[in-house]
Amino acid sequence: MRCLVTGAAGFIGSHLCRKLLQKDHTVIGVDSFTDFYARWIKEKNIQDLRSMKNFEFIEEDLNLIDLEQLLKRTEYVFHLAAQAGVRTSWGGEFYEYTRNNIDATQRLLEAARDSQTKKVIFASSSSVYGLCSDLPMKETSLLSPFSPYGVTKLAAEQLCTLYFKNHNVPAVSLRYFTVFGPGQRPDMAFHRFFRAVLEDKPVTLFGDGTQTRDFSYIDDTIKATLAALERGKVGEIYNIGGGHPRKLKDIIPLIEDICQKRLDIEWLEEQKGDVPHTFAAIEKARKDLHYKSESELYDGLKEEWNWLRSLYST
Repeated sequence: MRCLVTGAAGFIGSHLCRKLLQKDHTVIGVDSFTDFYARWIKEKNIQDLRSMKNFEFIEEDLNLIDLEQLLKRTEYVFHLAAQAGVRTSWGGEFYEYTRNNIDATQRLLEAARDSQTKKVIFASSSSVYGLCSDLPMKETSLLSPFSPYGVTKLAAEQLCTLYFKNHNVPAVSLRYFTVFGPGQRPDMAFHRFFRAVLEDKPVTLFGDGTQTRDFSYIDDTIKATLAALERGKVGEIYNIGGGHPRKLKDIIPLIEDICQKRLDIEWLEEQKGDVPHTFAAIEKARKDLHYKSESELYDGLKEEWNWLRSLYST
């Protein structure tokens, strides 16, 4: 298959490109290297990909690139590019979120409506649920975003739905729940915790640590994404999570065991936009995509720790 992956140098995007190439598909990866985090980390993400056959990398902004010509060269689209981060989506930075999350998605879908694209897989987020009172959160639960980031991800997701209903653009949306593992972004909790250990600094924890998150290991997330390509029903939305929420404060002993070090915790006030709980109902993904969460949290954390030690030793 000929695949387009947007956000190809990011955490999930680079893993997806690697798996597609291992399956002998042709991949065009696009990334604009926004400055949300250090470029050198993204470059490391795709360092091995650049030498692989059947991989072409394009450094370009989705709001500027000729998408019509790009889609003529591909059959399947994985739209992972986005401006990430709940806590940084307030104030003057909001423009970057509307531009990169909403405008870019609408532009891609507009190009897809006049193309021969067979399927568009959109990377949505558990942030669309926000302060949803249903636990576990179902695809049919009330959506109540609690951050500007969540608002833009919901808007992009709804664009996918309406382009399917009005123009038959074959879109499938996946709501990812807190993905972790090797390659995780520097702003995310586990990366921050492990990096603090490496630098012999206090580990900062927002709130009282009782907030829960449904963690999804990167390998499971990629399997689900590929399953959506093969079996996902167009026009549908699927939760992709671990199905087992954990309190953040309960992660600390696991990290201490992996690092063989007692952590110095610096407790900070909770951040605006952070929700108290996430918990994915994954029955729909299990039924349609044959998805299941197979990775253990401890094992995934250990893999991320080993990757981070290598990353920051160079």
